[in-house]
Amino acid sequence: MSEISFIICVADASHKKYSSQITAEMENSAKARGTGIAKRSPAYVEAKMEEGKAVIALTDTGVWAGFCYIEAWGHGKFVANSGLIVSPEFRQSGLARKIKQEVFKLSQQKYPDSKIFGLTTGAAVMKINSELGYIPVSYADLTDDEEFWKGCQSCINFEILMSKKRQNCLCTAMLYDPKTKKKD
Repeated sequence: MSEISFIICVADASHKKYSSQITAEMENSAKARGTGIAKRSPAYVEAKMEEGKAVIALTDTGVWAGFCYIEAWGHGKFVANSGLIVSPEFRQSGLARKIKQEVFKLSQQKYPDSKIFGLTTGAAVMKINSELGYIPVSYADLTDDEEFWKGCQSCINFEILMSKKRQNCLCTAMLYDPKTKKKD
């Protein structure tokens, strides 16, 4: 792949035109990998854009290339970085890492004292999270906000999560605690 220039920025209302493409790729990618993912509607993604709680990557010619959003839980004590997706034609370019770095910075700007977490089944995302300072944790270390866990209902692994009383599932929970990092 030749060197492609990406514009990675905080998404806003002008990016709403990409929402259907983003959500379709999220679903297609999960199906192709045989993994679960909480399904998100284009309207949900558009709301994240309007709230300034998403990062989008476009090529320098305006082609959608990647996306990730944040969501606060437990009255802002926790922030999830969710929905990381890169368009298939731009995978293996390092773009996922750049998007994760930007959404991590956005999370810290909007919620400086919050613990940042993610759930993933992907080894590449686990590696990126580790580089950012996340550590694997048990689900008990995550938010107890019922609304967060409702989001898992559309995942194919929801029955597994519930049978384990929300203590574990097929996803690995990873957490960044700014208080721990300040001590280091």
